[in-house]
Amino acid sequence: QVQLVESGGGLVQAGGSLRLSCAASGRAFRTYNMGWFRQAPGKEREFVAAIAWSGNTYYADSMKGRFTISRDNSKNTMFLQMNTLKPEYAAIYYCAARKAWGDYERANEYAYWGQGTQVTVAS
Repeated sequence: QVQLVESGGGLVQAGGSLRLSCAASGRAFRTYNMGWFRQAPGKEREFVAAIAWSGNTYYADSMKGRFTISRDNSKNTMFLQMNTLKPEYAAIYYCAARKAWGDYERANEYAYWGQGTQVTVAS
């Protein structure tokens, strides 16, 4: 089992950047496949990016070239670097973990979730 805690959210001006972190406790972080999702008010939770235990990365089409997902297994931490932020990117950002690898865009296939961190983008 793994526990996840996000940090790094906040208020940023449009065009600015933020780096989110997801700290994991528990055993064998390096064996987990990880993902970032976001949920805006009144909308469904949507996939942002994923990183496999192998280091392979995957992005939602709209995030490619703007967001970068990474992990540091020595620190049990995953990151999401977000650049050139737009107001429509404002949401609660969640990190998630799963053991088995499958459809990395499906939220219900992730067994473990953090509490989320709020990102607000001012226009």
